[in-house]
Amino acid sequence: MTSPAGPELTNPRAERVKAARALSGRSARRRAGRFLVEGPQSVREAVREAPDRVRGLYLTPDAVGRYPEIVDAAAERSVAVRTASDDVVAAMSPDAQGVLAVLDVHDPGLASVLAARPRLVAVLARVRDPGNAGAVIRAADAAGADAVVLTDQSVDVHNPKVVRSTAGSLFHLPVTAGASLGEVTAALRDAGLAVLAADGSGEHDLDDLLDAVPVGGPDLSAPTAWVFGNEAWGLAPEDRDLADAVVRVPIRGRAESLNLATAATVCLYASSRAHR
Repeated sequence: MTSPAGPELTNPRAERVKAARALSGRSARRRAGRFLVEGPQSVREAVREAPDRVRGLYLTPDAVGRYPEIVDAAAERSVAVRTASDDVVAAMSPDAQGVLAVLDVHDPGLASVLAARPRLVAVLARVRDPGNAGAVIRAADAAGADAVVLTDQSVDVHNPKVVRSTAGSLFHLPVTAGASLGEVTAALRDAGLAVLAADGSGEHDLDDLLDAVPVGGPDLSAPTAWVFGNEAWGLAPEDRDLADAVVRVPIRGRAESLNLATAATVCLYASSRAHR
């Protein structure tokens, strides 16, 4: 294992500690163009997949011994590692688990995402809960989706809880944000993707679509973008109208509905299966 560089940071009131702690706020992230990555799994993937964006990497002495793969990956990619006392890391973030990184914000942009000719895209429309947004990004990664798009009324993708909830998946696939749902759906359609809205009121049953393509209905084997709505009220009628079709996930038991992340996982895996 490569040794960390420089002396251990021990002053919780140091300016760099204050600057890192401030990144928990959206306005500070916007001003700095940087965000926090907390915990060993997310930091490991950040170092491996986005080393050129790492502007600070901090581990407690205990974490250095516990996660040598992070230290070694950093050394292989010329990312400097600084050890920091427990007090310093806790001052930067109470959720760091001894491992913290500061990264430059990067948004590839919708045009760049679509230029890569994606076949499966997840769109989050007015999704406000950071844990749900992060869970959908993680599900999209697991299902083999090519990108995730958050509309302009959704949570900030660099919110610390969103980043933690992705468990590193944020660094595995392109994630872009900021456009309106109307702009997003129009661009997706122009790029050759069918736009499907996932909603309990849907005229099409997801299971039926897996069995056969209905006349005039959606074909899950075609390039597809799934639109998922707000956790509490789903998709507004005007948002559903932007889709080519509205699809419901069948409820076999007595549950009233599925939560957002579960419904998104089911839909994305249905498309993934059809594509294969």
